Amino acid sequence: MISISHKTKQFGVFIIKLLIVIAAFYFIYSQLANNTKLDWEKFLVLFQKNQSVAGIAFLLFLSFLNRYFEILKWQNLAQEVRVISKLEATKQVLAALTLGVFTPVGVGEYVGKALYFEKKETKRIIFLNLICNGIQVLILGLFGLLSMFVLGYWKWSLLLLASCIALLLISFFTKRILIHSYSIEKFISKIIRIPRNIHQKNIVLGILRYMVLIHQFYFLLVAFDIDLPYLTLITTIATVYLLASIIPSFQFIDFALKGSLAVHFFGLLGVNEWITIFVTALLWILNIVLPVIIGSYYVLLFKFNLEK
Repeated sequence: MISISHKTKQFGVFIIKLLIVIAAFYFIYSQLANNTKLDWEKFLVLFQKNQSVAGIAFLLFLSFLNRYFEILKWQNLAQEVRVISKLEATKQVLAALTLGVFTPVGVGEYVGKALYFEKKETKRIIFLNLICNGIQVLILGLFGLLSMFVLGYWKWSLLLLASCIALLLISFFTKRILIHSYSIEKFISKIIRIPRNIHQKNIVLGILRYMVLIHQFYFLLVAFDIDLPYLTLITTIATVYLLASIIPSFQFIDFALKGSLAVHFFGLLGVNEWITIFVTALLWILNIVLPVIIGSYYVLLFKFNLEK
């Protein structure tokens, strides 16, 4: 058998990590550079008109809170495997985000977090990450459906609600069917075994993170001189987030998907298309691009166990 030297392994690992970072930045650049609807001259004119150091600092603070609540959520859930510090949770969340930015439905995020734990814990970490992301989806769905009712989209909201009920019924009647030794019943029993206080903290942090996200969207619209009632804007934002979450996509085209939906729904309110596109692009930059830049640093620092 051909023996590969330790230095060769180290170099190979470095190349892999570097390719991951390059891929992440390439997809970010391509989305910003190739979007013909982004007129940066218009943006700079409006930005210079409304620029405020306090306003920029506030939006950056909201981006920080968004990731901070996600980090606290992961730290809270990861203690089921082992206790980790906030710094360790930060490394795992941001590095995983970088891996997930160019993979379908963020699959790389699950792999990224699992790499920080022993191989025998991989399934457990993937399960906990499902819980971490799952609560966010449930909160998004609950507030999104309520918002659709408020906005008067009765047919769509009832259709989505009926679909959810149908899925629950199917899950109930098929809960004992085994697929590769897994079943819905086993999955639910694993969820129940997690202590209640961990679930409660996960829910509270999930709600706080959701509130930060939709209000960051709201404050950006206000910063671009959109003068509409608070309830109208918030419920429209919640509807856009709900519908965007239903469609499986890559993280790196997330803003394009949200942008298309936002253009439609805010267009009904009389908001200019280019303002909507810029707001969704800025949200993507603040909440995905900036964390990925930091996450890339942690990806490059990550040390694989080459002895395995």
